[in-house]
Amino acid sequence: MRSTLRQFRSFDRPIRLLQINQAGINLGFYMLMPYLAQHLSAGAGLAAWTIGLILGLRNMSQQGMFLIGGTLADRLGCKPMIMLGCALRTAGFALFGLTSSLPLLIVAALVTGFAGALFNPAARAYLAVAAGERKVAAFAVFNVFCQGGILLGPLLGIVLLKIGFTAVCLSAAAIFAVLTVLQGLCLPARRGPLPADRPVLRDWRQAFGDRAFVSFAVAMIASYALSFQMYLALPLDVQRLGGGEAGVAALYAISALLGIAGQVRLTTWCSGRWSRGQAISRGLALMGLAFLPPAVVAHLPLPALGGILAVATCTFLLTLGTMAAFPFEMATIADMAGDRLIGTYYGLYNLLSGIGVLAGNLMAGGLVDVARSAGLAGLPWVLLAVAGLVSAAAVRRLERHDRLPSSGQAAVAT
Repeated sequence: MRSTLRQFRSFDRPIRLLQINQAGINLGFYMLMPYLAQHLSAGAGLAAWTIGLILGLRNMSQQGMFLIGGTLADRLGCKPMIMLGCALRTAGFALFGLTSSLPLLIVAALVTGFAGALFNPAARAYLAVAAGERKVAAFAVFNVFCQGGILLGPLLGIVLLKIGFTAVCLSAAAIFAVLTVLQGLCLPARRGPLPADRPVLRDWRQAFGDRAFVSFAVAMIASYALSFQMYLALPLDVQRLGGGEAGVAALYAISALLGIAGQVRLTTWCSGRWSRGQAISRGLALMGLAFLPPAVVAHLPLPALGGILAVATCTFLLTLGTMAAFPFEMATIADMAGDRLIGTYYGLYNLLSGIGVLAGNLMAGGLVDVARSAGLAGLPWVLLAVAGLVSAAAVRRLERHDRLPSSGQAAVAT
């Protein structure tokens, strides 16, 4: 942790503020969202299909609007989009706790999702520009703060649930309200790099027409499908093996604690040895290999504890691979965008990543039950492993053909 704090203090105030802001965003989000479905069922008395509709609309409004959010950041500036996103999430989270009306809950879901589409690409674009040549190091610390919020959010949510779900929602809303004010008072304004009257379609044509960038984004889609198995396939397997909610919580704790304790050191180690493309491709390969332990154990007559240990090993390796790739991935996107379309590029990248998550969920969720009934319980895990290795090979191929920015060994202060 000392190396993380030393790295954090080495950045200028705007970068430190954005890193703290991300911890607050994840804290507020994860103290509420893990318990929303249960509240909508037991508290609001909604049918299962309406709960699925609400959660689906929240995700769709975020993933589908990322490109809009990034484009607005390029024109109007990142600070207004970060503030507006936090303010909208304040309203959306408060609404979740104050109503059981289906139309209003749908409004809350849409507002909450759109809020993320506004501040997510804007915050990353601002951080990339402000960090300059130290983008990799800045995103490494950024991920530490992300993981801190993910770790503490559910714990705080459990405590507040003893008071009631409304208390959880209003507390989460209050966090975003504070973040809105904090950004307004302390984050320096930076004008958007593009004039407001510049044709939007011109920028989108440039982003979609950037073959190297689109190739990179497509190659990285699998990484998001793999990462999301922390919320789908792995928890389902722990539940099947009898680990219960405590076992699922342990998986999230392993992932978050590893990110907090090891992200900066791992990024420093990778930076001293590999190019950005090598760090990303090897991180992806590790993410793919992470799914081999559950694949092997699925066909062995081991007790439930063996299966749980295999899932825990998968979680450890999956997190380690994500940590290796993430800071270099974010820096590569910014470099490919140049100085003028960083928000748009991050927005398009997130949009394509959302498609990857959807496709991965459909594949993993659909195959798990079918494969078990057919006596091929390891097949979904093997396919996930193959997806990671293919993605790693694709990124490595892009670098070998000079399709990625030439960065040499990225500078990370020690």
